[in-house]
Amino acid sequence: MAITTKKVLRMTFTNAAGKTVTMTLDQPKEGITSAEIETVMDQIISKDIFFTSGGGLVSKKDIKIVDTKTEDMYEQPEG
Repeated sequence: MAITTKKVLRMTFTNAAGKTVTMTLDQPKEGITSAEIETVMDQIISKDIFFTSGGGLVSKKDIKIVDTKTEDMYEQPEG
């Protein structure tokens, strides 16, 4: 039985149509601050580099660092 952990940075934006758009990045830097993440999000919005089905990204909505632990409870027998 194996236990794995995973940490992701989840940045949530609102697009021009008012819909929620989420970007997830694996393994964020330890100690990263909300101010650093907000600066990056502001740059993503101002540079207009991502286009969604509802138009460009227009505002920040949320920031989360999600840490998950998964315990694999089944091992397939060999053979």
